[in-house]
Amino acid sequence: MKALVFDKQLTFRNDIPQPEVPPGEALIKVLMAGVCNTDIEITKGYMGFHGIPGHEFVGIVEEVNDADQGLLGKRVVGEINCACLKSSCEYCKQDLGRHCPGRTTLGIFRRDGCLAEYITLPIVNLVEVPEHIPTSVATLTEPLAAGFEILEQVDIKPDDEVLIVGDGKLGLLINHALSTSNANITHVGKHAGKLKLIEGLGGKTQVLDSSADFLQKQFDVVVEATGSITGFRFSVQHTKPRGILVLKSTLASDQSIDLSPVVINEITVVGSRCGLFQQAVDYLATGVDLEPLITAVYPAGQAMKAFEHAKTKGSLKVLIEFAKQ
Repeated sequence: MKALVFDKQLTFRNDIPQPEVPPGEALIKVLMAGVCNTDIEITKGYMGFHGIPGHEFVGIVEEVNDADQGLLGKRVVGEINCACLKSSCEYCKQDLGRHCPGRTTLGIFRRDGCLAEYITLPIVNLVEVPEHIPTSVATLTEPLAAGFEILEQVDIKPDDEVLIVGDGKLGLLINHALSTSNANITHVGKHAGKLKLIEGLGGKTQVLDSSADFLQKQFDVVVEATGSITGFRFSVQHTKPRGILVLKSTLASDQSIDLSPVVINEITVVGSRCGLFQQAVDYLATGVDLEPLITAVYPAGQAMKAFEHAKTKGSLKVLIEFAKQ
């Protein structure tokens, strides 16, 4: 099969064996897959991963190695953390398989990913995609679910003042998720064109520049979605005493971080990662249009070009089409 493979360098190959289907799992023909910042970081050595990257996809279930054949032939998305599901696992018993110490993670840790024609995933990880949701939009389920994870971790009330920092694709999808809380949302970033994409959700947007007049304001909940040290510092600065700071992006930096404001202002810091897919799919089923967040779609034969496009400044989501439905 065709696949992008990372082994010290990224290459596109058409001689990769189709994966065998373990018990309890399904063979999925990938229709479309997204290139994520995590995939780009993997090519720089993140997690020490070697193999097929990719964890955002929509596909068709072609084979099921289980008595339950209900998803056979269905279009699905799949949660990326594959837990051990052992009765002795304290995390799996609490439905916290995302933190199972024995888990594998699609395209990130000990499991080949979805930038390929076929993948396998546990059946329990799969969520059927309603027919009226476009495949391209459904490919955004994984990062959208990461946005909804915040609502699982933090009790955001309708009268809370919420600040989202960062206007990349993750930040924009977080706005979609948090808009369902009816909180008072302010979203800041450096690009007016990107912020314009979420204006219809009802919150305020502000381009960060020297003329921004709200910069002294502090918020009940601040979501840091830039992944930069400057974004982190800005987020801490604008979190109220005893407020909540949600770290939504992995901050990889060798720069020093001053945590004294966190202690002085008694700020609660919440690390937030992957979310459950059903809530995200239900949101997409309402008909929300996320097509403007898709920068480009490439055929599988141009997968390397797609990957390079995803790395360019200003791009949002770049997709690779491996097959048509």
